[in-house]
Amino acid sequence: MERNRHHARSPLIPAAEEPFRALLEAAPDAMVIVDDAGVIRLVNAQTETLFGYPRHELLGQPIEMLVPQRFRAQHPTHREGYSGNQQVRPMGANLELYGLRRDGAEFPVEISISPLQTPDGLLISAAVRDVSERKAADARFRALLEAAPDAIVIVDDAGTIQLVNAQTEALFGYRREELLGRQVEVLVPQRFHHFHPAHRHGYVDNRRVRPMGAGLDLHGLRKNGAEFPVEISLSPLETPEGTLVSAAIRDVTKRKEAEAQLAELYEQQRHVALTLQRSLMGSPVPLSGIDTSSRYFPARQGPGVGGDWFDMISLGGGRVGVLIGDVMGRGLEAAAVMGQLRSASHALAKTGMPPWQLMRALDAVVSELPDQLVTCCYLILDPDESALTVCSAGHLPVLLVEPTGQVRMLPVPVSVPLGVGEVPHQETRLTVPPSSVLALYTDGLVETPTSDIEEQIDALAVSLEKAVADSACLEQAANSVLSALLPDPQDYTDDVTLLLARIPPAPLTAVSAVLPAEPISVGEGRRFLRRTLRDWDCEDISDTACLLTSELLSNSVRHACDPLRLRLRRTKDELNIEVSDGSPILPQARTARLDEESGRGLALLDQLATSWGTLPTQDGKAVWFSLALVTSTAVDP
Repeated sequence: MERNRHHARSPLIPAAEEPFRALLEAAPDAMVIVDDAGVIRLVNAQTETLFGYPRHELLGQPIEMLVPQRFRAQHPTHREGYSGNQQVRPMGANLELYGLRRDGAEFPVEISISPLQTPDGLLISAAVRDVSERKAADARFRALLEAAPDAIVIVDDAGTIQLVNAQTEALFGYRREELLGRQVEVLVPQRFHHFHPAHRHGYVDNRRVRPMGAGLDLHGLRKNGAEFPVEISLSPLETPEGTLVSAAIRDVTKRKEAEAQLAELYEQQRHVALTLQRSLMGSPVPLSGIDTSSRYFPARQGPGVGGDWFDMISLGGGRVGVLIGDVMGRGLEAAAVMGQLRSASHALAKTGMPPWQLMRALDAVVSELPDQLVTCCYLILDPDESALTVCSAGHLPVLLVEPTGQVRMLPVPVSVPLGVGEVPHQETRLTVPPSSVLALYTDGLVETPTSDIEEQIDALAVSLEKAVADSACLEQAANSVLSALLPDPQDYTDDVTLLLARIPPAPLTAVSAVLPAEPISVGEGRRFLRRTLRDWDCEDISDTACLLTSELLSNSVRHACDPLRLRLRRTKDELNIEVSDGSPILPQARTARLDEESGRGLALLDQLATSWGTLPTQDGKAVWFSLALVTSTAVDP
């Protein structure tokens, strides 16, 4: 103890500097103070703990005793060089330094050196820190870095590459020493160099983990100049030297190629599915005398096909059947069911079947299909009487734009969808103003994940009112409605169907006569017909029209009862004649014997009429036929 006090109070460190000694003992690092000859003059308790020597064994000894044997030959030169320079060297100044314990164990250290001027000469203060744990952690980090499956590039906040792993060398084709110290833009294609520093600085300013595949289209650049698609995950690393950014880089060339192949295959399959669906849905034949506009867009998401369909059917006598439906579900199965139902409904409608009966027949078809539900609306328009007969099975309400511009829902009861079964479907007969516009649609037009469907129907009514008011053309009106309700034409989540139809005004060339169910009515009907055709300048088809009308009137007089009604209707290119009576029994075709004078009426219709058919009515039935009108063309002499 006397010897320790003697060394501690050596003339080099005057006793008046006791506060300095207290600070030395309180320092967190081992403190070793040597003179310009490299002799240890002062140490603290942390030095004893770190190197394993008692204090008295260190004082007065050369500093080289704390340096591993393999460095002792060069150490005096380094020490003397520092004595001549006398600059502060901070801790961790990028030097690989090692200390030597009393037991001979070496360990990595960081040393901060500072000069101390004293009255007795220059002293050197060395703060020594054991960095064994940090070096071990750094070794583990580097091992993990090398074991990473992706290329790892670590850069500082200026974009300088500080560290890479072997996968980086393999991916980009550079040796490690070719990358360290260079700007990270060396790995970025030239066309992105203008923007990359700004993106890099933006990330440093707003540090956050960005996962792999964050929706960015990124590319890397190999040493040979080849570009390739990559995904990059970024992570900030806070270090004593500042913020570093770790970039995990993955080559996704094979994945991109597979995705492109899948996308091409998907488009091919989607094209096939859409072609099949359009073939199944068909295109309604334009109807003479009625202004219509229709839009159908397949879904832009998923398989791109669904079960929407619509149809318009000429029912004779100027009547038109309008049908719209939606098979619940998506994909080819829904499209196949749609095709079956459209074919069945078209055939049933052509028989003149009333809407409620058609719904019942379709319900029977859907009920036999496993796990299927279908919404459907069928209406029959009689323009001569401005009347609608409507039946809805779970479908969205029909909107009507009146000539005044007011939009309202048709007051039609809506029953359950087809496929539920055992629930009757009611039909409603309404009188609507001529020149009104009907709007039928499916839920793809008004249903969104974030809004109430009733609110969307109200929005449809508003856009429909404006579109019809702005344009008399239904084609333009349909485009305006779709633009208002579907601002993004590439993002349909469901099939979109819209059908607009304008109710034509009652034709000026339409007359009718009510006759008793007596034989005299056949002659009266022929005379009424000839007068009317003469007034309409249609005498060239008068004989054929009278022959067929006589057959229908004769059948009604023989087999039916009052009231008999003969209705004549002329359009631009055809003449429609209809005979209705009070019997619900529809005529049946039969083969007449050679000696029979009757039984050939329906056969004559088949041979002479352009088209013909039957319709159930509220009072019984109607049989109608059409004859084409020959348009004469003036020829210059």
